[in-house]
Amino acid sequence: MKKLIAAVLAGAVMCAAGAHEPDYSFRDRSLSDSVRVDAVLRQLTLAEKVGLLGTTVGVERLGIGDYCIVEGLHGLSLGSPGARHPENNRPTTIFPQAYGLGESWDTTLVRRVAEQASTEARYYAQRPGAVRHALVMLAPNADLARDPRWGRTEESFGEDPRLAAAMTVATVRGLQGPDRRYWRVASLMKHFLANSNEFGRDSSSSDFDERLFRDYYSYPFMRGITEGGSRAFMAAYNSWNGTPMAMHPCLESVARREWGQNGIICTDGGALGLLVDAHRRFATRPEAAAAIVKAGTGMFLDSYADDVNEALDRGLLTEADIEHAVRGNLHVALKLGRLDGPDSADPYASIGCDTTALAPFLSDAARALAREAVSRSAVLLKNDGAMLPLDFRGMRKVALIGPYADAVVQDWYSGMPAYEPVTLRRALAEELAPMGVELLYATDNRMDSAVRIAREADVAIVVTGNHPYGTRTDWKFCPVPSDGREAADRRALNLPDADMVRQVLKANPRTVLVLVASFPYALGELAETVPAILKTTHCAQEQGHGIADVLTGRVNPAGRTTQTWPRDILDLPPMMDYDIRHGHTYMYSTAEPLYPFGYGLSYTTFAYSDVRTTYGADGTLRTRFTLTNTGARDGEEVAQLYVRLRPGEPLQLRGFTRVALSAGESRVVEIVVPASQVGDSADPCLRPVEVVLSGGA
Repeated sequence: MKKLIAAVLAGAVMCAAGAHEPDYSFRDRSLSDSVRVDAVLRQLTLAEKVGLLGTTVGVERLGIGDYCIVEGLHGLSLGSPGARHPENNRPTTIFPQAYGLGESWDTTLVRRVAEQASTEARYYAQRPGAVRHALVMLAPNADLARDPRWGRTEESFGEDPRLAAAMTVATVRGLQGPDRRYWRVASLMKHFLANSNEFGRDSSSSDFDERLFRDYYSYPFMRGITEGGSRAFMAAYNSWNGTPMAMHPCLESVARREWGQNGIICTDGGALGLLVDAHRRFATRPEAAAAIVKAGTGMFLDSYADDVNEALDRGLLTEADIEHAVRGNLHVALKLGRLDGPDSADPYASIGCDTTALAPFLSDAARALAREAVSRSAVLLKNDGAMLPLDFRGMRKVALIGPYADAVVQDWYSGMPAYEPVTLRRALAEELAPMGVELLYATDNRMDSAVRIAREADVAIVVTGNHPYGTRTDWKFCPVPSDGREAADRRALNLPDADMVRQVLKANPRTVLVLVASFPYALGELAETVPAILKTTHCAQEQGHGIADVLTGRVNPAGRTTQTWPRDILDLPPMMDYDIRHGHTYMYSTAEPLYPFGYGLSYTTFAYSDVRTTYGADGTLRTRFTLTNTGARDGEEVAQLYVRLRPGEPLQLRGFTRVALSAGESRVVEIVVPASQVGDSADPCLRPVEVVLSGGA
């Protein structure tokens, strides 16, 4: 009798699916993507559709392989400190934080970093015996760092929408790959929209008008979809103008209908419950779940099934609502080759299958790329008297001081490197030992240790900055006011070790300050008194080698700031004012900055000449100029093109290019801005009243 009941139930499931045998027509690659997705949806049971709302997407009954999400802001994250799965703690290649990658102003580098991360994701997802098919990478963070107090500044490419958009597009293309039909992994952008405060983020509202929505906050997401090809993003915790983003009408009206986002829209972790407990928008979770699904959000980073089923029972949701929300999840499955069946033409399907092949994170190329990313993203903020690069020949002793001189600290979304990360102490020891130069070291100035070795040395190098997650992984824990992380904004901008730096500088005027930092600092008198300041970010497994390459001049720095560095915290407008016109970013701040947006020095000098700006018949803006390296060293310049759209409006970045020139070399360079990117939402065809070309200094 039990067997008979089971057979009847199985038959009922088949009947509910619309066929006694599965229909595999969705595997026909000659059909359009939409038709193939429809062919799957037609035969799914309601329970299967509800199941597709989760973070693991697949239909075992139809042979549709599953996929799930994984972090990857600066390399694939399958390790500590944020390990959340038994298959984690797998080694991967770890690059500088996204904030640092943005400071490279190098879209080619950013794309290559993303390619490495996505190759490693495929490698682990397709290894024999793999049980976790993590093929949707939660990257890039397309949010804009409108305020340096934001705790997650480290995840952003900076404060400018055009720069962030270019880096977003490069990341998406690198992750998804060049194939027209298939993706290496799916790029899921975070966090749509205007999520740049951590305190109160679960219930706060980011308030601004439609023009700022179009031209500032949503701009990197729009370009990531329409130009980069991303078909996935995460809705932010906060509201926009009073409506929580997880259920905001713009998800459907703008992202899906205007931009063509026909893939995944997911909630952030726990957002379902926050609609009840924090936003207090609904009295019950089923009501909240219904609102999320009806808005077109088709993936919950939450426990949701009971709430969705109750919403169905109460008539708050229909099966058609769920089908509309999850079809994007199936579209992503199709692009990942999961709908093809055993004879898939997916060009990435073989990655990781050969157990004799060298793991991608163990290759010399991966190690070299991590090192290159550090050196290319380093920003030289000050270099009085050409103190840098350092020539260690003839020196007797070098003093290395500070909490990050012999430590590479991972942030909350880091993976785990395949080998012990290279610290600056280790890199300098390798450099100095063959020369017979002694390397002195002190973590801090306890018992005058830092001052003592600084006095003895020919040069002192102080390496300090912020801790990426507050020294403990406890949620919201950030004991130093000027530190920040997810769930904790910065409450100060001062450098914690400023007094130690001052003491070292008094003991040895030949002091170099290396800032390993996730955001800007108001450096006070240090900006005037320290002769050389170099900025980099945390996490990269080759951090020490990359910094040493710049300090010694093997690499001429060409990184540029991606955010305005204020002189004082009092120069900033209120943190929760999301109308940037009131003083946020380089475009609207009236205070004199410590270091402006786009700033960075070089060991050589550059000159611009023969500048000519023209407009094509289609409105394309072209600026052609001759760039000359007028110094004695090979180097790279980041040429930046700004426009003033209307009289009285601020200059705004519209294009940039990073150019390598040998000493004395001249080259004709052209920056081309497509017509669609010249104007703004108020007048897309607008020709600017002023065009300005600028370099890093």
